[in-house]
Amino acid sequence: MVETGNCCLVIVDVQGKLARLMYEKERLFKNIQILIKAVKILDIPILWAQQAPEALGQTVAEIAELLGDIEPINKSSFSCCGEADFDNKLAVLGRKQVILCGIEAHVCIYQTAADLLGRGYEVDVIGDAVSSRTPESRDIGLERIAAAGGKVGCTEMVLFELLRTAKHPKFREIAKLVK
Repeated sequence: MVETGNCCLVIVDVQGKLARLMYEKERLFKNIQILIKAVKILDIPILWAQQAPEALGQTVAEIAELLGDIEPINKSSFSCCGEADFDNKLAVLGRKQVILCGIEAHVCIYQTAADLLGRGYEVDVIGDAVSSRTPESRDIGLERIAAAGGKVGCTEMVLFELLRTAKHPKFREIAKLVK
């Protein structure tokens, strides 16, 4: 299970017009917002990637506004691991568990997950916080990630996994996010 002191959240490519074309985009945006709020409450670091923002546009406002002073990592490779700045920032964190969310499940999420797994990271992809333009592509991406050794969960599952107990000092604050 993911541990607050050993994980980070990675948000991938929730940008411009492409983000607005995602299957179940409202659910996608809502769950990513919940994840961001929760990891901030729990003091878990966030890495935020954008695919060629000069072409695809910036991260959608409803996500970007929650990221505040975090600097996005701009990339041209589909995998976040193809960008040296991402690799360096991830290495500096010294955490071996990655909670992954964003778009598209069958391209950038899959390739990032596969690369991270190949480098020895534990990867938890949040199935209700990733999407693709079609449900079939999303499902295929999630299946391939699971087959490669990644874990697929959901927003509420990972939040309560991080808390472990209702006695956690941040339990009420986190529980409010999913009610």
